[in-house]
Amino acid sequence: MRAVNGRLAAAIQELMLSSNDRLTLADRWARLRFSIVGPLLAAPPKTGGLLALLKTPAEKSWVHPASGEPVRFGISTLERWFYAAKKADDPVRALRERSRRTAGKSKSLSARAVEILTAQYREYPNWTAQLHTDNLRAALREVEPAVPLPSYLSVRRFMKSRGMLRRSRPQRDTEGTRAARERLETLEVRSYEVEYVNALWHADFHKGSRKVVLKSGELATPLLFGAIDDRSRLVCHLQWYTNEQTQTFVHGVNQAVQRRGLPRALMTDNGAEMTAGEFTEGLARLGILHKTTLAYSPYQNGKQENLWARVEGRLMAMLRGEERLTLELLNRATQAWVEHEYHRAVHSEIGTTPLKSYLAGPNVGRECPASELVRSAFRIQVSRKQSRSDGTVPIEGQRFEIPHRYRHVETVYLRYARWDLSRVVLVDPRADTILCPIFPLDRTAIANAHRRALEDIDQEAKAQVASGMAPLMRQLLADFAATGLPPSLA
Repeated sequence: MRAVNGRLAAAIQELMLSSNDRLTLADRWARLRFSIVGPLLAAPPKTGGLLALLKTPAEKSWVHPASGEPVRFGISTLERWFYAAKKADDPVRALRERSRRTAGKSKSLSARAVEILTAQYREYPNWTAQLHTDNLRAALREVEPAVPLPSYLSVRRFMKSRGMLRRSRPQRDTEGTRAARERLETLEVRSYEVEYVNALWHADFHKGSRKVVLKSGELATPLLFGAIDDRSRLVCHLQWYTNEQTQTFVHGVNQAVQRRGLPRALMTDNGAEMTAGEFTEGLARLGILHKTTLAYSPYQNGKQENLWARVEGRLMAMLRGEERLTLELLNRATQAWVEHEYHRAVHSEIGTTPLKSYLAGPNVGRECPASELVRSAFRIQVSRKQSRSDGTVPIEGQRFEIPHRYRHVETVYLRYARWDLSRVVLVDPRADTILCPIFPLDRTAIANAHRRALEDIDQEAKAQVASGMAPLMRQLLADFAATGLPPSLA
């Protein structure tokens, strides 16, 4: 009987150890206790024979479920476990550690202390537990001098049980940061994923972890532009730049849409380059909904942060031995890593590779228009009053000529990108069409007396010399003659 019970206990404990990594500590304790007293439940001892049977497991060493060290248990402990399991319908559940009735309640903190500590934490969430303890003791000395002061461990245990964790202080204490902190504390945060491929892209900049050598010989820290599809995690475009200006961000988005097509929506943060007029108007003209993260809430772009972690952990780690890292080499290595490793490696969140997920769809993307149309979309539209004296308008401190056939238009509408004044166009705002390009005023040609002939606004209208009496005057004379009044005599 003892040999059978021993083999059964060993089998139960081996099963328990094989599944320890999937169980909580309370479950592991319950499995251990059941492996000890379970054989006694399978073969109940006769009256008065329990203590004799408990001597064998009491002398044996067992594996501690938390530390893994050998541990022994007394006969009285084993007896208590045996009767607890015998009386229960579910013996394993009965052998679990029961939480104390006072769990979550602080014996050392009075109601007044809890009130002061709670208010103190709301006002100073960035304080350490020690600083909260010191200030709480000082406050309690004034309001409750006769009550014993709580210890640091009691205060720390209470704060931890209530979720009063230390929160970093924002760099700027503004209304936006306070609203973001309150929203994070009062609303739950959950991960999300859209239903369709190309329904939502994420785009952002990432500061590189090491410097590169530029063609000028200078060292600079590059910035990585990245656009990623929300559903498939496919990288739409990755490219390193030397700045994070609007021109750079627009160039990155242009490359992304020409590689993967037009998405339905694009999510960015609230940076200046992401909210500039050229970028927002360009997205509107291409039919892409611009979504921005809530102020001071970068966790909404978590998929982008996961991509940056992979870039640093894989790509940059493999380039660590390259002493003379240039921007060109970094971009070539990035494209090779994205296409041949990242897109072909199984992503733990989606259970497949980003490339397979992207191709499997379903896809709601649209075909990208011609490159010139995409570039021309990212321009701001402004109105200017045309100068009647020379037919010019001011743009970014320069004078541009309006064609003479439009000299009769008082207010003209122009489109241009502030970083490229060589592509300024005149538009018709009602039809939303481009009329013609315009160019800077050539002051040298005017100084040399070169003049162009004016174009007629109406080709059929020709200037003629007035002849005869005006029709209105003839009518007035006829009406006066019909009255019968005598004309004035000289």
